[in-house]
Amino acid sequence: MEDIFEWKRLLFNDLPFKFLLEVAFRTVIMFTVVLLTLKFAGKRGVKQLSVFEVVIIISLGSAAGDPMFYEDVGLLPAILVFVIILLMYRLVTWLLGKSKKFENFIEGKVHCLVEDGQFSISSFEREDLAQDEFFAELRIKSIEHLGQVRNAYVETNGTISVFFYDDDSVKYGLPIRPQLFQLKSTNIPKAGIYACTFCANTQRLEPISGTCSVCGKNEWVEAIKTKRIV
Repeated sequence: MEDIFEWKRLLFNDLPFKFLLEVAFRTVIMFTVVLLTLKFAGKRGVKQLSVFEVVIIISLGSAAGDPMFYEDVGLLPAILVFVIILLMYRLVTWLLGKSKKFENFIEGKVHCLVEDGQFSISSFEREDLAQDEFFAELRIKSIEHLGQVRNAYVETNGTISVFFYDDDSVKYGLPIRPQLFQLKSTNIPKAGIYACTFCANTQRLEPISGTCSVCGKNEWVEAIKTKRIV
């Protein structure tokens, strides 16, 4: 049995006991590096999970994987990694509950992307979310134009939450179906209500051209007022 299980190699891989201190230091550093990397990578990469949850998954996955496959990785250093990660998890969770600033830094804030059927431009520019991607998220929710949307929020985990107007309150809005949105132009073929393709502001325009009263852009698409069909 001793020939099969060389306990010193199995537990320490012939490393000195003080190497556990180095493992603890490495774990703290790499945990922080992974946390900050995912934080600054934005919400698109961690959608459906919080940044902190992804850090835990990656850290534990790496800690568990190496000692399973590599004989030169001792079990005790790997176990210590799990302990350190657990302690870091407890520490970060405690800080999240104690400090609103720390919570906002790690988890981010909820931002309103659509307010009363129009883009909240300042919030939209802060998010790493392309217009086409945002429209796709809305179409999945059976939204045909922004006049159906009272508010839309990007949550801290990157998902989109939408609150709708009642059918009787639906107003003219920017169409987000590709075959309609692609008809955008700087020329106004006929008088009517048009939506600015940049900020989704709607206004009545006369033929030839027009400038958006909100953002100053001049690219338009004819607005629609259809009710939402679920």
